[in-house]
Amino acid sequence: MKTPHPLRTLALALCAAGACSLAVAKLPPPSPEAAAKAAEAAAKAAWAGKVDNYKLCLSQDKVAAHYRKTTPDAKPAVATGTACADPGPFAYTPPEAKPLEAAGAHSPPGTASSPPNTATPAAAASAPKP
Repeated sequence: MKTPHPLRTLALALCAAGACSLAVAKLPPPSPEAAAKAAEAAAKAAWAGKVDNYKLCLSQDKVAAHYRKTTPDAKPAVATGTACADPGPFAYTPPEAKPLEAAGAHSPPGTASSPPNTATPAAAASAPKP
């Protein structure tokens, strides 16, 4: 078996590094419409998780009730205080968008504590005093 040529190996390594750097490249921020759509999708996914947990709770209660009914020496149910909570229908209300002024886009300038420049040259200002 022949060993691969060192230049071929180097070229393959450089191509792999280039592909990895393209995969890590920073994407532009999403548009406001895309961000709103993503927020709604996240809210819908969270609601679907709550619905799944509710259905799981109901099925566990049903299995436990069947077990207690069919097994003569089953222990009675212990009240845990947590009943299955129905999440209800999906309802999404988008957050209100702040106007640019309220978002802090136009911050007032800070007060100047000293003038921006002086008549003293920089070299003279940093020179040690005798």
